[in-house]
Amino acid sequence: MLLHLNHILTAEEVRGARALLGEDAPWVDGRSSAGAQALGQKQNQQLAQDSTAAAELQQLVLGALQRNLLFFSATLPKKIFNPLFNRYSGDTNHYGPHVDGAVLRSHHPAQWVRSDISCTLFLSDPAEYDGGELVIRAPQGTQCVKLAAGDMVVYSGSSVHSVEPVTRGQRLASFFWIESMIRSPEQRNLLFDLDMNLLKLRQQYGESTETTALTGCYHNLLRQWADT
Repeated sequence: MLLHLNHILTAEEVRGARALLGEDAPWVDGRSSAGAQALGQKQNQQLAQDSTAAAELQQLVLGALQRNLLFFSATLPKKIFNPLFNRYSGDTNHYGPHVDGAVLRSHHPAQWVRSDISCTLFLSDPAEYDGGELVIRAPQGTQCVKLAAGDMVVYSGSSVHSVEPVTRGQRLASFFWIESMIRSPEQRNLLFDLDMNLLKLRQQYGESTETTALTGCYHNLLRQWADT
C-alpha cells in the first residue's frame, strides 16, 4: 500500500512546527539514529530526540493522527514510534537507498515497535526546495513522492526507499513507523478496501440492511485477525 493522506496538519499547525524547526533548533547528525545498513547512505540532520522542541512536536503530530479517521482505517495502529524530525539542505541533503529496520526502539514511550508501515509527514511546500523526492521502490513500480506541507504518505515498511538530493532550499519532515494490529499487508489492505467501499455505499444510499451486514463482516474479520 502507498497512500497519500491530505491535511494531517492544518496550515496553522504547520507554521507552529516550522517555528520550532528553525536554525536555533537542536539539530544533530542524522546518522545518530541510523542502523548499520543505512549508516553509509544517510546524510541529513535530525532534531535531537530528547529536546523540548521534539517533545512538543511529537505531541502535535500524535494529536493530529488521532483525529484522522482515514489514517486509522489504513494503518489500524497498535503502536506508533515516537515521531522524529529531519532536515535536508546544504551538504547534508540526501538519503541513499535503504530498508528500515524491522524492529525499532522508540524513546517516548520506551518500547519496541515493529515497522509494518512507514510514514513521512511533509513540513515544507514543494516550491520551497528542489529535489528531495521520497523515492519508494515496490514490486508494482517506483514512485516519487513530494507532497504539500501538512500532507503525509504511508507505505510498506519493507520497501526500499531513498530521498533524492536537495539542491535548493531545505526539506523539513516528520517520519515514524506504525506497528499495526493487522500484521499481514494483504489482510490490512483488504480491510481498508472494505471500509472505504462501505463508506461510499453509505454516502450514496444511506444505512441499509446490506451495509449493516457488510459492517458485521468487516468487524468479524478484524476480530479474527487483530492482535491487540
